[in-house]
This record gives sequence, structure tokens and C-alpha cells, in this order.
Amino acid sequence: MTKHIKTPLPGPKARALIARDAQVVSPSYPREYPFVMSHGRGAEVWDVDGNRFLDFAAGIAVCSTGHSHPRVVQAIQSAAERFLHISSDFWHEGQIRLAERLNGLAPMEEPAMCFFAQSGTESVEAALKLARYVSGRGRFLGFLGGFHGRTMGSLSFTSSKYTQQKGFFPTMPGVTHVPYPNNYRPLFAGAEQGAAVLAYIEDVLFAGLVPPSEVAAILVEPIQGEGGYLVAPDGFLVGLRALCDRHGILLIYDEVQSGVGRTGKMFAAEHWAAVPDIVTLAKGLGSGLPIGAVVAKASIMSRWTRGAHGNTFGGNPLCCAAALATLELVEERYAANAATVGDYFIGRLRELQSRHDVIGEVRGKGLMLAMELVSDRQSRAPARPLCEAVLNRAYQNGLLLLSCGVSTLRFMPPLMVTTADVDEAITLLEASLTEAQAVPRPRASAAHS
Repeated sequence: MTKHIKTPLPGPKARALIARDAQVVSPSYPREYPFVMSHGRGAEVWDVDGNRFLDFAAGIAVCSTGHSHPRVVQAIQSAAERFLHISSDFWHEGQIRLAERLNGLAPMEEPAMCFFAQSGTESVEAALKLARYVSGRGRFLGFLGGFHGRTMGSLSFTSSKYTQQKGFFPTMPGVTHVPYPNNYRPLFAGAEQGAAVLAYIEDVLFAGLVPPSEVAAILVEPIQGEGGYLVAPDGFLVGLRALCDRHGILLIYDEVQSGVGRTGKMFAAEHWAAVPDIVTLAKGLGSGLPIGAVVAKASIMSRWTRGAHGNTFGGNPLCCAAALATLELVEERYAANAATVGDYFIGRLRELQSRHDVIGEVRGKGLMLAMELVSDRQSRAPARPLCEAVLNRAYQNGLLLLSCGVSTLRFMPPLMVTTADVDEAITLLEASLTEAQAVPRPRASAAHS
């Protein structure tokens, strides 16, 4: 038990609330361990029994400026004093200011326009509808391992786990999945994986299965989230842009998790100077308030006609105020902090890797980092039971983490996190990894590698 953990976990108040929840809340939520939150500040959170945790999950990369940042809270309070809602049938300055700010930041290299929603999946749905509307085409390409949401359109692209699709067939037709390039687990032997995937799309898929003239858009995460925090290889997104240009296909970047400074730049795609036609945002945009956005080239979005798409709560004044304050903080200091502290953090993770053979690969950019666990480095067989055990030991030790991929721990702390926070996290993580390894566990099958 660490110095910040005062009760056995979960504590009595947490157990009582979890029991109440089981009677009235859907069991579909994929909860990892029994943490019941009371309050938070910065990168620290406390449960209802008074136990303090270091939060390196940040509400799935949502709490970008930390829990309850004073400037964000003040912006929300000021907006709430004026009015709480005025639907998208009318105008308000906060929404216009936010669109102006996003359009000024957009990586399109030309004027852009915004559509506002409440979540990532709604943003993806809007982007798909926009692509079909302006292109007159019905097909799409997505990537294996991708996660884009759970509504029926976005779900048709989601392929990080079959659990999300099981029981919901058929989803939206017309989506073809291709491999996401993964140099650690290559599908194409003897080739650079990014170039191999591009060749597969052009020379195999477009040559014999999918007419490129029928493809409206390609939807891709510059860094896959749920799929394992896989970073697009250098040259891949630029090559994908060129492929889209050859065939008149729109390129959509899903930056719901990787955007808003998470990788040390406002948009992850800026690491490769690969220009999209449409970008989807959510998660960290509102520092915890529910807001999503589609940012598209004005030449594309301006073609939507009145009533073609809408959203009752999109552009809510409180959410817009939170997003404006968030973007100010990210621009002022937190994107730079994500880059600086992220470099320090990945170095500490690689030190950890040198001491533990079960760490197969450390990867990521900024504060979107991952550590893939394996049974051994030679086979690279995923170590799913070990990953689950480390997650739970970390919780017991006072560190909140989430997993992704098959056996990968992901690290997505608030962007204001410090090197001292990273040092504490590494100490707790190594203790948790050592404890989890001490428990005999079944060896994972190499067939999954």
C-alpha cells in the first residue's frame, strides 16, 4: 500500500456506490477496475474514500488541461451566468469565436469551416456524411485496428476489438478495411510497412476489388488510439495524401484522441506535414466538457446546404467557453509542455524497458505514449494477462492507467503534467510491473504475434 492509499481498494464507500450502480446503470461500460472518483486537481484525483491517485488516463485523454483547471472553470462559470443553451437554429458569439480559432489553427493550408457536435463519434458521423454529400460517392476505406466511435456509421470503421461490433451487424455498408502499418508487427514481409500498405491499396485493392472512382474518403488516425498507440511511419500519411489526390478521394484524419496538443503539436498530422481535407476533434477539446468538431476545408464544407446536417446541442455555449479556454492554454504552454515532458517520459520508459524483458516496444509522440508487453522479445507474443495484471496492480498502487491494442499500456496524462509526476508514475509503474510478474500466468500463444 502506497503512502497515498489509505484504505483497501476499493474502499467501503466505493463498494457501496458500485453496488448501487449495478442496479441502475447499463453493464455495457468497459470499466477496467473499481475506481470511484470524488474530485481532482491537475494530474491528481481522489476517490470517495479519500485515496489519492496519479491520473495518467485523464478520462481517455479528455482532461487535457488537468482536472478542473481554474481558467477553464472560470470560463464555464462566466458562460453559465449568461445562458445555458440556444440550439444550432440560432447564433451566439462563443460558437463563432471557437470556429474562428479552430479555423486559424487548422492544418489545411487554406480557409476552413467548422461543424460542432458533442462527441468524437458524432464528429466522425458528420465527416462521413459530408464526404458522401460533396463527393457523390458511397464507398470508404478504413484501417484495421482503428477506433472511430460506436454509432452505426462510425462503428462500421471501428475494428480495434470485435466486441464493439458483435451483435450489431449489419453496420453501414461500403467500408473496406486495410492494414494499418505496424513496423513492430509487420504484415508485409521484407518491406517498409507504410509503403507496403500504400502499394496494397493501389495495386491490389483498387486493381481488383474497390473501384477508386467510387471511394468518397479514406478515414485514418495519424496515431491509432485503441488499436495500440501505433504511430504512422514517416512518409505514410504523405503517401496517403498523394494516393487520394490521384483518385479524387477525400482524406479524413480522426484526431479525436491525438489532437489538441496531445502529441506536442496542435494536430498529430503536423509531425508529417500531411494535409487533410477534413479533421475530426473531440476528447481534449473541452477539457472535460462534451464537445466535438469537424474542421474541413471551406471549399468542401461550404457545399453543404441548409438542413443537410444539424445537431441540437452542438456548439453549446458552456462547451464552447471551455474549448476556447482550453485552446488558449494549449497554445500558450501545454503543447510545448507535452513535447518537453513527453521526451523525458519516453526516455524514462525506455530505461524501464532496459530492465524488463517483457517490455517489447515503447512508442508514441508527446504525451501519447505506449508500452507494449510481450511474453518474450524474440517471439513478440502479446502478454494480455500480464497487461491486465499490471493495470490492476497500478490501480492498487495509486496510478490510473488504461490499455489498448492486445497487450499495450497507454499513457495519456493531462498536458500540464510535470517531470516530477512522471518520476512518480515510473516508480509506481515499475513496482506494479514487478508485482504482476511475480504471479505465475499462462504463456500467451505466439500465434497472435
